[in-house]
Amino acid sequence: MRRRRLRYRAWHRGTREMDLVLGPYVDAHAEAMPDEELQRLERLMAEEDTELLSWVLGQTEPPARIDRDMLERLIAFRAKNSPPR
Repeated sequence: MRRRRLRYRAWHRGTREMDLVLGPYVDAHAEAMPDEELQRLERLMAEEDTELLSWVLGQTEPPARIDRDMLERLIAFRAKNSPPR
């Protein structure tokens, strides 16, 4: 149930850009994530879309309170799975 809620939240953020960043990541990783990692991802997903997107795109530096490892995983997944420009 937790993973299903997380998947829904990842695909229904409110901004399409973040849906397209978080949705595929959660689809690919949520089933295999242990509870601790799910909690880390949930904390990251609790951030505002505009701020989270600016961190993912490298436009601004995230504050110290942000889980950099989880954010870097998200960024790496996006880079690897984004269509070429």
